[in-house]
Amino acid sequence: MHKGRLEAFSDGVMAVIITIMVLEFKLPKGNTLQDLIPLLPTLISYIISFVFIGIYWNNHHHMFQLVEKVNGKTLWANHHLLFWLSLIPFVTNWMNDNSFSKWPVILYGFILLLCGVAYYILSKALLKASSENERLERALGQDQKGILSMVIYLIGIGLGFVNPLFSLACYVTVAIIWFIPDKRVEKVVFSEEKER
Repeated sequence: MHKGRLEAFSDGVMAVIITIMVLEFKLPKGNTLQDLIPLLPTLISYIISFVFIGIYWNNHHHMFQLVEKVNGKTLWANHHLLFWLSLIPFVTNWMNDNSFSKWPVILYGFILLLCGVAYYILSKALLKASSENERLERALGQDQKGILSMVIYLIGIGLGFVNPLFSLACYVTVAIIWFIPDKRVEKVVFSEEKER
């Protein structure tokens, strides 16, 4: 099967996720800049979650640059990723409504961890579906960055029992690690362009 519909559907779902998050913003009760101060937790959690959705979209887009075709397993692996991503607005809202308290922050990290696991599963499903695609295999390699991210999420979840701010620091660290789209794919694509 061609990958075009999967990419279009994924793009649409991620756009809706971001739209849902921005709709959680409530208007300030007044008309001064000080009236925006109570909205800071909402803004902070929105920015963090927006960055994560952007990171997933960027890397999803990059990975699919090296994929020609998909199969049923990759479709379901992609749906699995989109399912966990679709829960980010819920946990984002719960987290900011409760001033970054313990359980909302822990659940936020758990959802981020499952997004990471789902992305890892998708990449492995794409490798199996495209066994002849050495470009994808070369680009993904051992995925040490992905595995490191999941370890940091687990540490962050554990630290949530001590102090939720430590958890948030771990989650932001993962976002910093992934902020620039995965260079492994760009290296493969650019090296092939140079060879032509």
